[in-house]
Amino acid sequence: MSTDASPPAPPKQANNPLHGKTLEAIVTELSDYYGWDGLGERIPVRCFTFEPSVGSSLKFLRKTPWARDKVEGLYLFMLRELRRSGR
Repeated sequence: MSTDASPPAPPKQANNPLHGKTLEAIVTELSDYYGWDGLGERIPVRCFTFEPSVGSSLKFLRKTPWARDKVEGLYLFMLRELRRSGR
């Protein structure tokens, strides 16, 4: 006897701008918006200040939850700035 009952759907996250965003996309958008120098000023970690790249940043951020939290917070701040300026 098999049941075709599927697990309950996860709650919708329509109001969460991070939902469905990859860390790579977030870092890329932040570096495009602020530049690596600006990103390093806002979040002073070596992966943004010394020979920065998306790859080195991802490697560090995936291992360092506090830094990832800061990056996600800055991304949300950037989105608010963009909304306010009407871009």
